[in-house]
Amino acid sequence: MDKNDSVLPTHKEISVEKPVENINARLVNPLTGFTHEELTLQGKDFAKRYELGHYEDVFVKGAIVAQDPTAFEQLSMLSSDDKDVLRTEITHRWKQPRELYYLVVACSMAAAVQGMDETVINGANLFFADQFGISQTTGDTSRNQWLLGVVNAAPYLCCAFLGCWLTVPLNNLLGRRGTIFLTALISFLACFWQGFTNSWQHLFAARFVLGLGIGPKSTTVPVYAAECAPAPIRGALVMMWQMWTAFGIMLGYAADLALFKVPDTGGVKGLNWRLMLGSAGLPAIIVCIQVYFCPESPRWLMSKGRYSAAFDSLKRLRGHDLLAARDLFYIHTLLEAEMEINRNKNLISELFTIPRNRRATVASFIVMFMQQFCGVNIIAYYSSTIFQESGFNNVQALLASFGFGCINFVFALPAVYTIDTFGRRNLLLTTFPLMAVFLLLTGFAFFIENLKGRIALVATGIYLFGVCYSPGEGPVPFTYSAEAFPLYIRAIGMSFATATTWFFNSVVSLTFPRMLGAFTPQGAFGWYAVWNIIGFFLVLLFLPETKSLSLEELDQVFSVPTRTHAKYQTRAFVLNLRRWILRQDIPQPKPLYNFEGLQKTYAPAAGGH
Repeated sequence: MDKNDSVLPTHKEISVEKPVENINARLVNPLTGFTHEELTLQGKDFAKRYELGHYEDVFVKGAIVAQDPTAFEQLSMLSSDDKDVLRTEITHRWKQPRELYYLVVACSMAAAVQGMDETVINGANLFFADQFGISQTTGDTSRNQWLLGVVNAAPYLCCAFLGCWLTVPLNNLLGRRGTIFLTALISFLACFWQGFTNSWQHLFAARFVLGLGIGPKSTTVPVYAAECAPAPIRGALVMMWQMWTAFGIMLGYAADLALFKVPDTGGVKGLNWRLMLGSAGLPAIIVCIQVYFCPESPRWLMSKGRYSAAFDSLKRLRGHDLLAARDLFYIHTLLEAEMEINRNKNLISELFTIPRNRRATVASFIVMFMQQFCGVNIIAYYSSTIFQESGFNNVQALLASFGFGCINFVFALPAVYTIDTFGRRNLLLTTFPLMAVFLLLTGFAFFIENLKGRIALVATGIYLFGVCYSPGEGPVPFTYSAEAFPLYIRAIGMSFATATTWFFNSVVSLTFPRMLGAFTPQGAFGWYAVWNIIGFFLVLLFLPETKSLSLEELDQVFSVPTRTHAKYQTRAFVLNLRRWILRQDIPQPKPLYNFEGLQKTYAPAAGGH
């Protein structure tokens, strides 16, 4: 083939739908276009209107700085001290008030609670099933396997159908702090309740209530962190939710291991597994205490008209009146712009009726669905059972599960770097085939008759799977979903995405015990290996890259018709196979998108102001 031949269509040949209206830029900076004189009047009026008149001069400065926070060096009305404060915010972005770091610790602990709630059941599965008459090896095993799945899936069924949808009313009524306090308290009480159950039905009820603590908390805490954090570190703090959830998962395995040999005393049967399930309540009650001393979200306070309280909250979180005034004024203008844009709009229907939004919805659905069907939670919830099936004794199975938890946490740490270096799409396209290989390796290991060889290969396959999952399907889904949707519909889009992942989480945890019995371990792991291959092609065809794109670029990317995108990526995939596998000398595919001439406006992190 001649290198000058056209292999793929040029940008001009690609049909790109025009966005209905460019409202993203209005939401990123509604102050664009105002003169300094107009901003001065707005700042004075704002201070007087909300009974902050004694800070009038500060709000005048804050209004002008808010228009372009990076251009403060040219503003003559700022003193040298003011400029030093603004300069330090950029050059020393981690130099923040203690109040902010205290809030970060509380949010990290809440994420750890989430992880522990998910994995303490792993060790308890080895014991309560026999005690409650749903043994996996005797009696009606088919029925018992389904019932074990129902008990394990209970919190996630609650999250998908009830918990996630209570997030908005709870936040409206109680605020961010109140919602976190209530959900952490529910988690504590439900964990305590689990330890006192006397039948599988009773345990199911306790775990279903636990979902009321998991669902709203999983949505509220990242939003709370984003709304309270300053812009320079907001993205990193939001990413910490996934990292500290992985830490909590590791803690859950550690608790299972530590409590395994607790003997029955005082006529209490199964004290060890009861303490395992109850142990997740300890960090939950710590969160209840921590969040009481945290400042409320300034954005939430302003949505309730409590501007003076919001300013006090921001002063605690920013450490300087000018920074607090700038952010308060900016959040105010943003809230007003949102109210104007969202008036008379059916946001739920616009997720599916507007093509640009529908493609973002489909892409977010794919990454959230595949986060569950890649198979990670069959390991998170049932790894001890899997290791026991391979030939480990109970202690060895719990130790091996703890090892998986450590890997999950350790390899989540570099994800903060890799997700913005390699890109969301490239990480998924690289890790899905590897996860499929390692799941097949784990499943085929069960054919090995030699005990030592079998358990060594099973552990190796599961650990290598964890190494691939942690930087890929671990952090990507929530990050991708948060940036794929236009700003005006982001909250609704994220609620849909969160409900999707919890629903399919419940499907996986419900079906795996029966699948393990019906398919055998070889078939069960093969099933999820196939889903990883399917996930690879879903990402290839329907998932545009979003790394480092401006809002205008995101609009263009998601305005490319799905058929055009899938056709282009299919041809590019074949060409890359020919180039890198068959070593053929053919030209590079021409780019699908042309961003030349676009104005570039960058969105704040999800949930931020």
